[in-house]
Amino acid sequence: MFDIGFSELMVIGVVALLVIGPERLPKVARTLGHLLGRAQRYVNDVKSDINREIQLDELKKLQTQVTDSARALEDSVRKEYETARSVVETPAQEAVAGLEAATKQVAESAPALTETLNKPAA
Repeated sequence: MFDIGFSELMVIGVVALLVIGPERLPKVARTLGHLLGRAQRYVNDVKSDINREIQLDELKKLQTQVTDSARALEDSVRKEYETARSVVETPAQEAVAGLEAATKQVAESAPALTETLNKPAA
């Protein structure tokens, strides 16, 4: 990112030694190291938070897709069920209607049949 070579680091070190002095340079270096460590941890925390948010968004999209697929499957199964139900119910209703008509016809012809059976044979 910064592209700092070894020679540039040596120049920075020499200038720091001259400006800060040899007594305080180790303390400043330690403090600078701690600050850089904190900055790295902060950057890593931010990166992990961003990755977590991205994964959460992806999971929400996946959940939405699965829910939509489940609804589509439910609708298709419901349509097939209704189709099969109508295919089965129509002949059954016709058969019941036919049985009712036959029963009514038998009930209407029963008195005449009874009279015919009760007549003495000639």
